Amino acid sequence: MNDEILINVTPQETRVAVMQLGVVNELHIERITQRGLVGNVYIGKVRRVLPGMQSAFIDIGLERSAFLHVADIWENRNNGDAAKPIEKVLFEGQTLLVQVIKDPIGTKGARLSTQISIAGRLLVYLPQETHIGVSQRIEDEAERENLRAKVGQLVPADHGGGYIIRTQAEAASDTEFLADMSYLDRQWQKLQEDAKRSAAPALLYQELDLSLRVLRDFFGENTTRILVDSRETFQRMQTFAQDYMDSALSRLDRYAGERPLFDMYSVEAEIERALSRRVDLKSGGYLIIDQTEALTTVDVNTGGFVGGRNFDDTIFKTNLEAAQVIARQLRLRNLGGIIICDFIDMDNAEHRNAVLDEFKKALARDHTRITVNGFSALGLVEMTRKRTRESLAHILCEPCPTCQGRGEVKTAQTVCYEILREIVREARQFNAREYRILASQQVIDLFLDEESQSLAQLSDFIGKPVSLQVETLYSQEQYDVILM
Repeated sequence: MNDEILINVTPQETRVAVMQLGVVNELHIERITQRGLVGNVYIGKVRRVLPGMQSAFIDIGLERSAFLHVADIWENRNNGDAAKPIEKVLFEGQTLLVQVIKDPIGTKGARLSTQISIAGRLLVYLPQETHIGVSQRIEDEAERENLRAKVGQLVPADHGGGYIIRTQAEAASDTEFLADMSYLDRQWQKLQEDAKRSAAPALLYQELDLSLRVLRDFFGENTTRILVDSRETFQRMQTFAQDYMDSALSRLDRYAGERPLFDMYSVEAEIERALSRRVDLKSGGYLIIDQTEALTTVDVNTGGFVGGRNFDDTIFKTNLEAAQVIARQLRLRNLGGIIICDFIDMDNAEHRNAVLDEFKKALARDHTRITVNGFSALGLVEMTRKRTRESLAHILCEPCPTCQGRGEVKTAQTVCYEILREIVREARQFNAREYRILASQQVIDLFLDEESQSLAQLSDFIGKPVSLQVETLYSQEQYDVILM
């Protein structure tokens, strides 16, 4: 299937939309403020060695010195002898190659390791190792051995270093593996050359930003065009493609139109729809997608669709369309973890099998690892999708400050009754002269109208006057009872 990749760049963030047949299938967003240091390789200088903590502080050019524990010194773990204390391994003023394994947090500096790894699309290169490992997420033992043997045959006999085979490599071809190895070799050679020329502290290797990861991770034989709306980013991508992947050069274009790129291809509207609970189907049916901490649920409804020869046929057609749309929405919203799909109940076993086959076929286009179970006894399809990054909603949104993410707020009447109970509690504890209610306009209006009798009864019961005051900045659930 032909893919088109759109890249929108602003000084604050980079957004990437992967299009298939003119429809947005994937969205990726990277913000400048959220780019971490993990994966960066530096040539650092030892500032202090602390034998009591078996650690050292390393200057890598950041505000705070980074932290290296003796357990993260690769040479100390892999010399075949008992691990040496850190004061026998490092000394002040020493320069060494280090990689960030944990970002700085609060007052703590970054955590480092001397074991270097460079990530590609299919493989992670370990220049100091000699073995070939397989991601623990690939659980099938036969598949693990098959991948290990496949990569082992492709590695030249005189080649130094080892590899970890990533989850995305499960269905990769020899050509794709060789291309990834070539890319990683050149990155490692460049890093070594820069290390010889640089004085500590210095950054030698930085994990690619999103625009360059498009070339490394997303570009493939099916990619017809990569369209970039930034001149500077376009030039950087051209340089990267010339060095590492010539095949991408001819398909790399710069967009210079007056209309914003994402508006031109209706991506902005698609982002708005991807943040909505409801997804309308062309047939008239619709989906309701709810994302919770534990799992994501997708409910299929016929809505206004009344077509078909009979009711069973209507349900079958709605479910077939829903299977395609659910698969696309999972990619678009980047929903991961446990996912429960509640298709409309089908009595016909052939219809159920056809919908499940269509669903699996649509999910097969997803690059992320997915497992799908058949229909359960309750008629639900249970599946899992590997979490690779935050979902679109978690990147672009935050919980509503009014409802705290519940999706609902208490009615004005509910809040009125809460306030009445609160005043009774306060009256039993304190002997106030007057009680004043501070609440939103909706709640105060209810006290002045429908609940005015309730308020009068309360005032008689406690024997104290109760006054009302509107707070325009309060949400419907917010209130205060002031003792005067």
